[in-house]
Amino acid sequence: MNRRVTGAIFCLTAGILFSARYITAAIFMSNISSWDSELFKAGLEYQGYALLVLSIISLIVGITYLIWSEIEDKKH
Repeated sequence: MNRRVTGAIFCLTAGILFSARYITAAIFMSNISSWDSELFKAGLEYQGYALLVLSIISLIVGITYLIWSEIEDKKH
């Protein structure tokens, strides 16, 4: 049961990190009077890719833990 909880927490963390990337870009762009997709893409690029990479890593670890727990349950 511990691996399932750990995997779920990692997947939740991935979702939070992924959404934080967009929230950060929106906060950065809050002083602009008119938005378009190109400006928002520039805001995402300015923010960097650290949150995206961390969210992908967290999602992979979470899914790995969930699969691992299912394999362990089938063995017993």
